[in-house]
Amino acid sequence: MNFFCKEKRQAYAELMRINKPIGTLLLLWPTLWALWIAAQGFPDLSVLIVFSAGVFLMRSAGCVINDFADRNIDGFVERTKYRPLPSGRATSTEAIILFLLLAISSFLLVLTQNTLTIQLSFAGLLLAFSYPFMKRFTQLPQLALGLAFSWSIPMAFAAQANALPAVVWIIFAVNIIWTIAYDTLYAMVDREDDLKIGVKSTAILFADNDKVIIALLQLTSLILLILLGWLEDLNWSYFIALLVAAGLFLRQQLQIKNREKAACFKAFLDNNYVGFVIFSGLFLGYL
Repeated sequence: MNFFCKEKRQAYAELMRINKPIGTLLLLWPTLWALWIAAQGFPDLSVLIVFSAGVFLMRSAGCVINDFADRNIDGFVERTKYRPLPSGRATSTEAIILFLLLAISSFLLVLTQNTLTIQLSFAGLLLAFSYPFMKRFTQLPQLALGLAFSWSIPMAFAAQANALPAVVWIIFAVNIIWTIAYDTLYAMVDREDDLKIGVKSTAILFADNDKVIIALLQLTSLILLILLGWLEDLNWSYFIALLVAAGLFLRQQLQIKNREKAACFKAFLDNNYVGFVIFSGLFLGYL
């Protein structure tokens, strides 16, 4: 078997979700929030490059290990049954090797940063590896994803400022809450299949209260972002960005009013705009 033939390269790219960058973007925006606040403006170029590349590598690694963890159940879910592992286009061994290559590459990037950042990276790797298995043990796997997706925040802040002040943990909390909200939208797409195969999620846990709880999570994230702006003395552009983000959240609520799968998935995807808008407010505010 040629491990580098066109078909294999395509399978590896799908394992890494190169063709679906939404996860990378949702991980990137909060990382950029942290970098800009830590630097009080444009961060060091070397740090920006390392974390932009690291976001891509670790998100890709997370997708690969997720597919490995789900290799025996993805075939029973309509949305995932054609992924490389259940369809037989890639093997479990190949997935593990790809995960290790991506994780090692990411760690080599981290080694260019300060000691605090390197220390934090070990927890980040553990979170990225463990998240995919959480849906078997807890009804809150979206919380585990929130922790994994948010760990780049203290790492990025530490790389830029070599410190972890209280403001870092406000950004961290915002992102965990926001991640639970948007990943519940994602889980609503698979809720029927997940119930059949016994996979747990907040979409199942929240049941008929899903829309209300998502709205409360979105509201809480906005309140914390307002607190962040007040503590950091951010200017009008940031608060206008929060108003736009609130409007985007409202639109998501309207999109999911009937819980249609396509609408829930579209609402999930639209969270990219939320992250971008907030970053834009920060970027303009620090100019």
